[in-house]
Amino acid sequence: MSSFDIPETMQAWVLGNADELTLVEKPVPRPGSAEVLVRIDAVAICATDLEIISEGTPALIEGGLPFNKNFTPGHEYMGTIIELGPTVDEYAVGNRIAVEIHAGCGRCERCRMGMYTSCLNYGANYGEYDKGHRANGYTTDGAFTQYAVNHINTLVRVPDSISDEVATLIVTAGTAMYGLDVLGGLVAGQSLVVTGAGPIGLLGVAVGKALGANPVILTDIVDERLAIGQKLGADHTINAAQEPVIEAVHRIIGDRGANFVLECSGATNAVNEAIKIVSRGGRVCLSAFAHEPVSVDTKHIVANNIYLYGIRGEGRSAVRRAAALMAQDRFDASLIHTHTFPLSELPTGLRYAREKIDGAIKVVIKNQE
Repeated sequence: MSSFDIPETMQAWVLGNADELTLVEKPVPRPGSAEVLVRIDAVAICATDLEIISEGTPALIEGGLPFNKNFTPGHEYMGTIIELGPTVDEYAVGNRIAVEIHAGCGRCERCRMGMYTSCLNYGANYGEYDKGHRANGYTTDGAFTQYAVNHINTLVRVPDSISDEVATLIVTAGTAMYGLDVLGGLVAGQSLVVTGAGPIGLLGVAVGKALGANPVILTDIVDERLAIGQKLGADHTINAAQEPVIEAVHRIIGDRGANFVLECSGATNAVNEAIKIVSRGGRVCLSAFAHEPVSVDTKHIVANNIYLYGIRGEGRSAVRRAAALMAQDRFDASLIHTHTFPLSELPTGLRYAREKIDGAIKVVIKNQE
């Protein structure tokens, strides 16, 4: 069995006021029952990290916004197990793993259904009000640091064939997989439209194609991202800045519309566009946060028996199935990894991700020890 020296303290980025991060020393946490200590080897920057750092939401720390609470953000990470908690024999020291964001309370109705991202005790994990819920980088400390404790239910093994950088994308692929699950699961040959070529959208194309969707159509306003989508399996791409999306989709697959729409853009018009793309009785999954409330044509939804769903994260063990597809080389997730920075340069990495410098899509922070 491998062994690792475990220091008493670690470097961690802590959120002060909005958009204010400071590198500090924190105690290294130690695992309890059914937990392991993970050395964080790489963490990807998500658009939600940027929102939390600037706006606070959707993070929920001690019942409120995360500012000035010694909180460390970051949630899409992988690493190496360096210590086992009591009773843990499902994993071994030295195992490479990716980490799901959410560990539900395990006691509420939603958790018992496998919907732990919708835990009814969400955020109830502090002081005398600790019911066991955890969400890395949302309701508890995240991964812009060197070490973290995680429950074994959140771990997914990473084969040596997958690099650290690409392994951070397993959770992103799992979110796309969860969206397709919520839509009812793809049957080979059914049509899928993915709107928005961000990381979730691009991997939504990849997962959908790997599961047999046909055709897969991707929309965005950036040609370079649409080109990556084609490499990941999109049969058709539509530049929404150059042609009307609804008409273009109907031209490709007919006026009846698509079986499924996976909405990943968060654009103001996205929902109304999606319900006009999908067929009567079709299904739309929303996987992106809109920046402001939007008006929706509910008359069209009701009249056409359209099902509209929203997802949060990567429930129902979707991450494990996405990891299996990546381990089988069913698609090349490395296509969306564009930049890497060391932990000490996190603010630079965040700037690249926020401003999309040099075409940044997925920026990864590596721990350099």
